[in-house]
Amino acid sequence: MNEDLERGRVQSRYSQSAARPTTAQAAYLRRGLAEPGGKLPLFDRDGQRYSRRTIQSCIDQGWAKAWFHNSIKPDWLICRLTEAGEFALAEFDPPPAVAVARHARQGTGCDARRLQRLVRDLVEA
Repeated sequence: MNEDLERGRVQSRYSQSAARPTTAQAAYLRRGLAEPGGKLPLFDRDGQRYSRRTIQSCIDQGWAKAWFHNSIKPDWLICRLTEAGEFALAEFDPPPAVAVARHARQGTGCDARRLQRLVRDLVEA
């Protein structure tokens, strides 16, 4: 599976039935690629809260799922990226970007040459 993702041959069970993420949805989902457990943030890089509508639409599509309930802030949706979300991003972004982020997040044994090849493929894409 990872080899197919790295080579850009992603044909998933999600790709034919799920819609493609919008730019806002992809920006939100992309943040979960490098986080432990795929945790999705509440705020963007500028400190602005992500729209509840964006988060809810990602949940509705199956790209994110509620992770746990925050008793201090019950209106905050704490979510994590799903496998379907990763596939949706692979179709939105160049596949090597998703593969590099997945290796970084999972802490898998990714030797230096392989990582350099993935980054090179990303730059050339």
